[in-house]
This record gives sequence, structure tokens and C-alpha cells, in this order.
Amino acid sequence: MKPVTRPIDHLVYCVPDLEEAIQDLEHKLGIRASIGGKHITKGTKNALINLGHQCYFEILAIDKDNHTVTSNRWMGIDYIKKPKITRWSIKTTNLAQDAEIIKAYFPDLAQIHQGSRVTPTGAELNWKMTIPLAHPEVEPIPFLLDWSESQVHPTDGLREECQLEELILNLPDNSSKVKACMSLLEAPVKFQTATRPRITATITSPNGLVEL
Repeated sequence: MKPVTRPIDHLVYCVPDLEEAIQDLEHKLGIRASIGGKHITKGTKNALINLGHQCYFEILAIDKDNHTVTSNRWMGIDYIKKPKITRWSIKTTNLAQDAEIIKAYFPDLAQIHQGSRVTPTGAELNWKMTIPLAHPEVEPIPFLLDWSESQVHPTDGLREECQLEELILNLPDNSSKVKACMSLLEAPVKFQTATRPRITATITSPNGLVEL
């Protein structure tokens, strides 16, 4: 039996300054992102926009108040000079099995981690995931997320005014391994040719269709 298509969980939009990015996206999309939280062991902080169907847009920035983690942060954030999507994630209900698919092509991206944190509203998020690396700046291979042990999802309580319409992986011609891995995961993405990896998303918003 062919596996069910894994839905997109979220997109990671890395930015040099969180507040500036929130204001810029409010102008572009017509909706203001909600402050999320801090990743203490990763040295980052975020804000979120609901993209519908338990999918969200994570705006990620360096947490300059965190003096414990000062380099080698995750998601490519240390390379960021201007806002861009650097990572993306898909949901899974069988993390170990799906991690093996990624491991066959990209062993460094298949390490599994379990974590939790308390949201600003006091709810506890619990998850299992494959760990995104600190490099490169843009990684077209998605990381996997399993929220089955969490009582809440990051989109709970967020206004649903936007929707992800399309996600495109812009890849060099020699990216057959990426495409083969995506085919086995049945990831809901399209491909275009580019000189270097780039991730673009088309979002329906109160301001109409917006490409990021």
C-alpha cells in the first residue's frame, strides 16, 4: 500500500530581526503574526501565522538575549542576511519509519529528538522530530514532526486568515536524490530548476496571493 501523503506542518522563515519581520509581513499579508516562544537550547525565538489545516508560518530570529547559545544555531539562522524560507517540515504519525526514508538518502538529517515547551498561554507542547541542522542556509529536505503526544498544536488559538496554496523547491539540476526522497515521502511540493536551493511559498492572505 502506498503511504498517505504527509501534510506540511510548517515553513521556517528566518529573519535578521523578529519585530521588523512581523511588521513587514503584516504589510504584505494583512495579518500580524502572534509571538510564539523561545528555543532556549537553540538560541532562537519565533512568531507564528496560521496557514490553515494545522499548518503554520514560523518567523524565526536569533534570540539576542540568549548568551548561552551564540553560534551554530539551527535552521541556517546564522547565515541569514535577509528574510527567507530556509526549512520546512512535514507531519508524520510514524516518525521512525519516515526517518528511515530520509536516512537512506541523507543520514545526517535522520536523527530523532523528543522535546517539549510551554507556550505563552501556558499550554504544553510535546513533540518528536528529526533535527534540522545549523547548515546549510537553505535545506530542501524537510524535517519530520510528530505531535501525537501533544494536547495542543502551535496553530491552536491562532486566527485562520491565511492559507498555504503552493510550496516550490527550487533546485539545481543535480538534485535527483532530493526528488527521489520527496517521492517516497509523497511530500506535497513542486519542483523548479534554479542555480542554488531556494524554497518559495504562495499564500492566500487578506491582501490576496503573496509569494514569499
